[in-house]
Amino acid sequence: MQGGTMRNTLLNMLATLMWVLTACAEVVPVQNFDLEKMTGKWFTAGFASNAQWFVNHKASMKMGTATLTPTEGGDIDLSYTTLNADGSCWRMTHLAKKTDTPGRFTFHSQVWNNDNDMRIVDAVYDEYALVHTVKTKEGVSQVLNKLYTRSPEASDDLKQKFTQFSLDTGILSDNIAFFPRNAECPEA
Repeated sequence: MQGGTMRNTLLNMLATLMWVLTACAEVVPVQNFDLEKMTGKWFTAGFASNAQWFVNHKASMKMGTATLTPTEGGDIDLSYTTLNADGSCWRMTHLAKKTDTPGRFTFHSQVWNNDNDMRIVDAVYDEYALVHTVKTKEGVSQVLNKLYTRSPEASDDLKQKFTQFSLDTGILSDNIAFFPRNAECPEA
C-alpha cells in the first residue's frame, strides 16, 4: 500500500514538473528586445500567480512602481516600491543578470530566498510591458506574471491582453489582479 502511494505521489510530482518545464519553455521573450527602451519608471498595474502568498495577500495589495536601470554590462537594476497604508514604504531591489537570450534575465532574491527566471514577453515601450517570471524555491517553481504600465491607468484592452496571457500560462482567473491606484513613495 505504501509503495503504491509513494509511486503515485512521485508520478504526480513528475507530471507537475513536466508541465512547469513545458510552460516555461513555451514563454519566450519579445522579439527585438530593447533594454534601453525598458529604462525608467513603470507602474505595477497587475499581477497574476497561483502562488499561495499571492492568493493570501492580493486583496490588500496596491499599485507600486518598478524602476528599471540598465547597467553597463547589459544587466538590469530592478527597484520596487509600494506605499503602505501607514505611510511607510516597502522597497526591494535586485540585480537581474542578462542571459544569452535578449529579454531574459535571472536573479536570486535574498528577501524571498528564491531563484528567478524573468522574461519580458511583450512590450510597447512607451505604454506597457508583460513580464513573466518563474520563481523557484527548494525545487518548487511558481509563475508570477506582471503588467507594467507607463501610466497608472491600464486600458481595458491591455487588461484583457494581460488576462489572456496569464490564463495561457496556467494562472487561474481568480488569481489575476489589477491593483488600485496608490500614492507613490518619496524618493529614498
